[in-house]
Amino acid sequence: MRFDTATAPHVTGHRDSAALMREVLLALVPGIAVNAWWFGPGVLAQILVASASALAAEACVCLARRRPPLATLADCSALLCAWLLALCVPPLAPWWVVATGSAFAIVVAKQLFGGLGANVFNPAMAGYAALLVSFPLHMTQWPQPGAAGLAEVWSAVLLAAPPPDTLTGATALDTVRTRLGLGEGLAQVYAAPAFGRAAGAGWEWVALAYLGGGLWLLGRGAIRWHIPVAMLLALAACAALFHLLDPQRYASPLFHLAAGASVLGAFFIATDPVTAAASPSGRLVFAAGVGALTYVIRTWGGYPDGVAFAVLLMNSAAPAIDHFTRPRVYGSGRDRR
Repeated sequence: MRFDTATAPHVTGHRDSAALMREVLLALVPGIAVNAWWFGPGVLAQILVASASALAAEACVCLARRRPPLATLADCSALLCAWLLALCVPPLAPWWVVATGSAFAIVVAKQLFGGLGANVFNPAMAGYAALLVSFPLHMTQWPQPGAAGLAEVWSAVLLAAPPPDTLTGATALDTVRTRLGLGEGLAQVYAAPAFGRAAGAGWEWVALAYLGGGLWLLGRGAIRWHIPVAMLLALAACAALFHLLDPQRYASPLFHLAAGASVLGAFFIATDPVTAAASPSGRLVFAAGVGALTYVIRTWGGYPDGVAFAVLLMNSAAPAIDHFTRPRVYGSGRDRR
């Protein structure tokens, strides 16, 4: 008689992939709530559209590959990818923008590489990068705090009507890049209405909410400390070095930590176990590279926030990092007796 034998590992821990994904989704809820409080319900609309697009794309690919879609959808990886992408898209962008990015992330960046566990690049960041280079105008229309209500979200997101100029404006990172390029000093730049106490108005509170969710994941053991700590320290170290050299030209470490997707990237994006380095020392190298590249792109690159491109670049370097930081096998080399 022939028996079906499951593939390894045969002994598993208490947390499977689906449980891990659900924990990360739960940890995102405080950041989403604070985001919606400051910038309106558009972020909730983007999450709904992205989730529907990701689940539909995942199901279609599974059917095309003659695999049961329900088992794949049940691991919640497509849902997590959709949420992360939606949080990086402006809340007033038309629905088809985030739907396109979500479908691209699932079909191209995830399933064409073989599905969960086989993808080389972070799917959410690959979808975001595709949107950024394809629809740059829509990806820069960020709302001002308290300016977008249900009526504005209905018009801009669901009806795809361009939002009025009074509702949107440049982010703090974009304002710094633009006005420094015009020869102004940081003291003048920080007087703009886009700024709050540490970074963009409202964004520092969103970053704190993401920090709380990330610390909860650390406490639960869902992620390791290496990547968040190394990424944020590398970003802060680069910012501190140049800020000390010219404080009127280069923003402070606190600004870079609180602005943009720094905290979101450190705890929820760069920690993707599939596309990051695997060994403890490799994670430190990987995350330090993400932090340093984020600062380089923000300061001298062509995009205000470089987290997505930094993660994708280091994703491509992760196999090499794993090769050179592989732990020595017991019984080989100097350990041999």
